[in-house]
Amino acid sequence: MTAATEERTTAAAASAPVDQVTLTIENHVATVVIDRQHVLNAVDGAAQARLNEIWEQLEADPDVRAVVITGAGARAFCVGADMSASAVDKTGLEYWAGLDPNGFGGLSLRTTLDIPVIARVNGYALGGGMEIVLGADIVVAADTAKFGLTEPRVGRLALDGGIHQLVRRVPYTQAMGMLLTGRKADAAEMKDMGLVNEVVPADGLDAAVQRWVDQILACAPTSVRAVKQMVTQTGHLTAKEARGLRLPALMAALDSEDSAEGVRAFQEKRAPAWPGR
Repeated sequence: MTAATEERTTAAAASAPVDQVTLTIENHVATVVIDRQHVLNAVDGAAQARLNEIWEQLEADPDVRAVVITGAGARAFCVGADMSASAVDKTGLEYWAGLDPNGFGGLSLRTTLDIPVIARVNGYALGGGMEIVLGADIVVAADTAKFGLTEPRVGRLALDGGIHQLVRRVPYTQAMGMLLTGRKADAAEMKDMGLVNEVVPADGLDAAVQRWVDQILACAPTSVRAVKQMVTQTGHLTAKEARGLRLPALMAALDSEDSAEGVRAFQEKRAPAWPGR
């Protein structure tokens, strides 16, 4: 290799986009950022694996009380699978046979994460990105965000929970209106359907997300974990059956220092100081 060639190769490597998914944890809150802006935060195999690693790490961390997931930059939350990646060479049957049991981004079908997840939707949430939104518990969106399960427009299907979850989360005709056309909907329309909790101007997105985080942190950590576990683990049961299920997080909450402190704080007319938090 000549010096000139080596210089060009070094320069190209330096300017090449860096694929990453980042995790930061601060003050009991984890922030997960999909940072692949050159492909509108589309997820490839490496990003999918990294996301699964992150969720597993958070599941094992009792100090984390809330998670915010978002996309880097201002244009996209996540536009789904990276259509330029090798996975696009698979047939539909091959893709279906190799589906991640935890769903797209390791989140859309995950039932083992007992921590509330807030989707901070800053731009396009399409395909698998929309499925990540469907895997979240609270959705806060910029007024410029767009949502859609657009797979039929490229001859694919939303197999990571998109089809089944959307029709269960919003009115049937609204869900089918999106699923059968692959169309995009703006944040205001998705809020009207009931999928988005709050829509704000883009420059107010962080403040809005922080308000939701603060409200979660105001609650007893054991209670929040119990609520999340009870919801994710009992969806197949009637309400009466679900009430009698002795789930680990429920039993821990009922016999926790948090429950005693909460009652004391109420009686003493003060904010609770959750033990050990």
